[in-house]
Amino acid sequence: MSKPRKPKGRPISGWLILDKPFDFGSTEAVSKIKWLFKAQKAGHAGTLDPLASGMLPIALGDATKTVPYVMDGRKIYEFAVAWGEERSTDDLEGEVTRSSELRPSEEDIRARLPHYTGVIQQIPPQFSAIKIAGARAYDLAREGEAVEIPSREVEIHRLTLLKAETDRALFEVECGKGTYVRSLARDLGRDLGCFGHVAELRRTYVAPFGEDQMVPLADLVALESIEDSDERLAALDAYLIDTGEALSALPHLAISDDQARRLRSGNPIILRGRDAPLPAPEAYATAGGELIAIGAIEEGEFRPKRVFG
Repeated sequence: MSKPRKPKGRPISGWLILDKPFDFGSTEAVSKIKWLFKAQKAGHAGTLDPLASGMLPIALGDATKTVPYVMDGRKIYEFAVAWGEERSTDDLEGEVTRSSELRPSEEDIRARLPHYTGVIQQIPPQFSAIKIAGARAYDLAREGEAVEIPSREVEIHRLTLLKAETDRALFEVECGKGTYVRSLARDLGRDLGCFGHVAELRRTYVAPFGEDQMVPLADLVALESIEDSDERLAALDAYLIDTGEALSALPHLAISDDQARRLRSGNPIILRGRDAPLPAPEAYATAGGELIAIGAIEEGEFRPKRVFG
């Protein structure tokens, strides 16, 4: 029997909050970061289109197990809508499909904003990763096939008009998982009777990570000039955020080393005393500041679902 193949790269774990540059794909960015850090595993929490810039949280190693908790978090985008044209991709990349000479006033725009906050129905763009009969919508659209994408429920917590000019307007939106800013621009343009598409898009926040934690790709690439590999990797590792920070919205248990060993063996630990935590479907446990497990608190026990380290 052949021996299992040893994974390539370093077994390093943590989050890198990349400031993704314009005209650079999310998959391309993950590959670049994985290569720079010589990591065994890498993945991202929420795709950013190539024409968008800003926050792309990238998980390395065991942090990939926490990706769903970041994908479910709130997001904030700043975006500019160019009025007068609707495009096939709902952004600058596509062909013009509808146009108008009308331009909305600032008052008209502000009057429509309440219709786009709260829980609303939204139809994703034709060029999106939504699956239709097993195929990606963007693949069908590139083949010239018109597909009917059903609307879905999304939540927009806040939509703010930052600046209004004759031919474009700048907005900031705070929204939940699955919201398409391109659809928001398209629908606003239709509602205002002038059509519109996203001309600029930047993501500034993905809960729980803040804008001040973003690292420009150029800063990481510049470290390639360090000849000593250990020194170079140490400089890169200094940008990593602890894996457990992705779980900050969950209840937290600080446990002993003995309890950590039980959890890492897949066994539950008993929670006793006045300070025992309340039941919770998901919580995380740390020992000495190190993430040990994600699990459920039920019937006086913490029962591990995912184990780290």
